[in-house]
Amino acid sequence: MNIDLTGKNAFVSGGSQGIGNAVAIELTKLGANVTIAARTETALIDAVVNLNMISSPFQQHDYVVADYSDPDKLNTAINRHLRKHNKPFHILVNNAGGPPQGLAIDANEEDFLAAFNTHLVSNHVLVKAFVEGMKQSNYGRIINIISTSVKQPLPNLGVSNTIRGAVASWSKTLANELGQFGITVNNVLPGATETERLKAIIANKSKKVNKDLETVAKEMMNEVPLHRFAKPEEVAFAVAFLASPSASYINGINLPVDGGRTSSL
Repeated sequence: MNIDLTGKNAFVSGGSQGIGNAVAIELTKLGANVTIAARTETALIDAVVNLNMISSPFQQHDYVVADYSDPDKLNTAINRHLRKHNKPFHILVNNAGGPPQGLAIDANEEDFLAAFNTHLVSNHVLVKAFVEGMKQSNYGRIINIISTSVKQPLPNLGVSNTIRGAVASWSKTLANELGQFGITVNNVLPGATETERLKAIIANKSKKVNKDLETVAKEMMNEVPLHRFAKPEEVAFAVAFLASPSASYINGINLPVDGGRTSSL
């Protein structure tokens, strides 16, 4: 099975920590040149140093400081990077932290607009920036890390459920439009994964139900058939496969990586 990414250029959003960083590491191990993006430059520099430590001498890694809450500034930063380096990106991994918790009915209109900009509009900015290079290379992998909520809405994540569903439909539409150019577009749907966001969800629930953190975490694990949370690298393995040559005929799908928690097929 060909999962070699030698010579491929990959761009990973949110690549300084959590699932995004795990994806950047896995793509690096497969031979890709990885550029990561996030808001905090110091964290990005540390992450690139780590990528360099696990790379071959022929790989080159880089970073872009970018705030996904402002699509116009993101567009400026990405196009500046493309002009400077003049190379195509073959792999795009869209990954941004989820909107704050809360009921949909309690959300303000601004909450939906902010999440829409961070997740859908910024994803689209990146696709438009990279798609011509993918077409010319006859190789493109666009992978959106979203949520199992596109199959089954999650409690107390009203804004997230709404926006993630919009991203999933946008992705499926792009898969139909770009397949003729050898570009695939797929979604990876992580379940409860050991990240800072999961810690925040557990802490919030702990206060709400007046139970200690360990009890809340155990109850959440028991909702998963495997009775544990995912590790970030387990999500990254799925992303890396979809980015590889061997996934060339997988297009327009939602792939849950949730230990079987989602009750729908």
